[in-house]
Amino acid sequence: MKIAMLARNPNLYSHKRLVEAAEERGHTLDILNTTRCTVNIASHRPTVMYRGETLSGYHAVIPRIGASITNYGLAVLRQFEMSGVWSLNESVAIGRSRDKLRSTQIMAKHGLGLPLTAYANDPKQAEEIIKAVNGPPVVIKLLEGTQGIGVVLAETLKGGASIIEAFRGANVNIMVQEFIKEAGGSDIRCLVVGGKVVAAMKRQGAEGEFRSNLHRGGTAQLIKITPEERSTAVRAAKHMGLNVCGVDLLRSNHGPVIMEVNSSPGLEGIENATGKDIAGQIIEFIEGHAKPNSTKTKGKG
Repeated sequence: MKIAMLARNPNLYSHKRLVEAAEERGHTLDILNTTRCTVNIASHRPTVMYRGETLSGYHAVIPRIGASITNYGLAVLRQFEMSGVWSLNESVAIGRSRDKLRSTQIMAKHGLGLPLTAYANDPKQAEEIIKAVNGPPVVIKLLEGTQGIGVVLAETLKGGASIIEAFRGANVNIMVQEFIKEAGGSDIRCLVVGGKVVAAMKRQGAEGEFRSNLHRGGTAQLIKITPEERSTAVRAAKHMGLNVCGVDLLRSNHGPVIMEVNSSPGLEGIENATGKDIAGQIIEFIEGHAKPNSTKTKGKG
């Protein structure tokens, strides 16, 4: 099988592991720098060019699109899909998950556990928004943030209002969420592959840090999740339409609540914490599901 991976950094642990897992199973996996791909739009002949050559012969594509180039990366991925290449995670699902507000609305529609969340455009409503989510304290998030960047804890009403006004003054979109104090600066990352939680770890934030991201100095350890947590993660992946994703949960007094669904989850922390071959399971899923012209978005533009 010939597989393409859309990614900018071939040296990341996750990307090297996926290449290694594919080659161990006799496949070829080419890492294509997403920003070097050119979309050639022509009637009935959708193609992707890479460094001056037309790409062809791929059975599957693994999208590992950076948050900063989401729109361009999705355009490239759609072109692969329209030319009949099967995608591990489809462009529509990735776009859905990258929009924090939209993904929260989808999960709320399907009754999944969430922290109280508010969104408004008028900074004059800042104090009302904070009170609506049982604050202060509250968590204020940039809708386009990732890896804990653009996530702020506001501990007072006036302080929260000032942060909201500053963000809106800079013309960036935010949402405000209830602060789950009982989580104690930790969360649970569930790795879902093909509708099953294949691994889970507890991430603990660094001392004095409410964000538990490993990129921000957090630590990870193996954890046994409850049936309710497992069901929540699986349902989140299903309703987002993602075959592979990381679902981040907090343990609240009223059950598990979803903080984020990540369509390009890192593998280093969870493989090291659990000792599981996640990369291998992803390649095995591709082997069992990659079929030409089977992408749901094919022909829909």
